[in-house]
Amino acid sequence: GDGTAALTAGRHDIVTYSIHAEKNFPARKARSTLDVGLADGVDDDGYLAELEATLVPFLDEHRPDIILYQAGVDPFVEDRLGRLALTREGLIARENLIADIALARGLPLASTVGGGYGDDVMAIAQRHVDAIITLGERLSHRNPARIEA
Repeated sequence: GDGTAALTAGRHDIVTYSIHAEKNFPARKARSTLDVGLADGVDDDGYLAELEATLVPFLDEHRPDIILYQAGVDPFVEDRLGRLALTREGLIARENLIADIALARGLPLASTVGGGYGDDVMAIAQRHVDAIITLGERLSHRNPARIEA
């Protein structure tokens, strides 16, 4: 997200990709190598289509050695700040897509969680847990040798 772009600004050995609501907080964002700004209210299908259409060529162009993925849950439809309309199923589909893209390119994938703004902190935490479990399950089922016991 915005913090990652700010942290890596000026580093030519690190490329960053961000997909987010164009009008979300903060109004003035640090720039990523590629920023994909979406209209408010984009749903599961629109988000996933744009993610795949932009992330795949980005990775093919820059050929990173690893994907460090910040699995933000602020695109969730009930998020106070995210301005997008992903469902729980859409977030899970996003994690599966990210894992599949990494696996298809033989790239290691490390993930953190973030985002998620609202009063129900347990629901937000559950979305964070869902992201990590979904990624772990997808990566371990597709390539069991990559997961150490």
